[in-house]
Amino acid sequence: MLKKACVAVPLIILCATATAGSLEQAKRMHDRLAGVPGSAEVIQQMADLIESGDAQAAAEIAMASPSFYNVTIKNWVTPWTNEEFDVFAPLNDYTATVIGMVRDDVDFRQVLMGDILYVGDNSTGAPAYSRTNNAHYESLENNGADLSSVLVATTQSSLTGIPAEATAGVMTTRAAAKSFFKDGTNRAMFRFTLMNHMCGDLEAFKDTSLPPDRIRQDLSRSPGGDSRIFTNSCSGCHSGMDPLAQAFAYYNYEYNVEADPEGENGSIVYNSEGQTDPETQLRVQAKYWINSNNFPFGFVTMDDTWDNYWREGQNQTIGWSSSLPGTGSGAKSMGEELANSQTFAQCQVTKVFQNVCLRDPQDAADRSAISDIQADFVGNNYNIKNVFAATADYCKGE
Repeated sequence: MLKKACVAVPLIILCATATAGSLEQAKRMHDRLAGVPGSAEVIQQMADLIESGDAQAAAEIAMASPSFYNVTIKNWVTPWTNEEFDVFAPLNDYTATVIGMVRDDVDFRQVLMGDILYVGDNSTGAPAYSRTNNAHYESLENNGADLSSVLVATTQSSLTGIPAEATAGVMTTRAAAKSFFKDGTNRAMFRFTLMNHMCGDLEAFKDTSLPPDRIRQDLSRSPGGDSRIFTNSCSGCHSGMDPLAQAFAYYNYEYNVEADPEGENGSIVYNSEGQTDPETQLRVQAKYWINSNNFPFGFVTMDDTWDNYWREGQNQTIGWSSSLPGTGSGAKSMGEELANSQTFAQCQVTKVFQNVCLRDPQDAADRSAISDIQADFVGNNYNIKNVFAATADYCKGE
């Protein structure tokens, strides 16, 4: 039933002929998508569309706000860029690239395999993109740049020195390298990619039935003197992870450990054809051969060939693409393997659901909605912005 309804927004009293429910839904939708209250005119527009049965068009109005990118998408992405999942981490090339991809309706699978990078345009006055620091993006953030308009698409291969065939979306951005290629064994890059883009830590994929033949030498087969720990626990994660993480064998994050212990001025490096590591005498980074005496009979990494052992056993349920071979060389093809799985698509939809609905999926209705939105996501060239609109429609009454 139509009635005169008033909804309060900051400094404005909105009075309109619409159902009280549609006005409330419009305000809630705008708050959640844009992260800021909408004007009286915008809320009215959205309420009218909701009344007419076109709630997704109402959501698109909210997403036209610059705050959708500067606040909502930025806060959605930033925790993915660091091991602490810190939402307050500075803007960086990883975050900016995802924001640009969302704005430009880029096939979201490119987040794990594209030669893609977003930088601020010349109007911002920010220092140029640098391979060795984050000054460009910190300047954009400190000066309140409108990320919905200043970001422009370019390629990693044109700015970072990494060959196009070695680029792999956000995995080969400087920010990701600083967080996940710095020190260690490069397994961190694989683990956090799983958490951020497949919605599960290693325990979720643990399978002790797989052969351990590709587990590296650095992992003891008798931790604490008890071989049962390796057999019943360690091998379950490493038997699948190590063959896949071999894709990162030529990558590293180089910095001055003594003068710059946090690696603020380091850069991502990649051993191209003809470049060899002084320790391995191969393109393989030395970190892949560390602690080789822990188990000398373990696997020795000689190149960046990866194999997906998870295509067998319990992790077949990930829904791997039958059009891909399940093996390859380098991070780009491994990212393609992950990004074309059903779990990747479901993960993106679930994360948007949590962000927009402000809760986890709870019941059969939620699971059915996620399934429908996922099908639309895959069927419409992996357009993640549509996922935000459809999810806001589903949750508008909450």
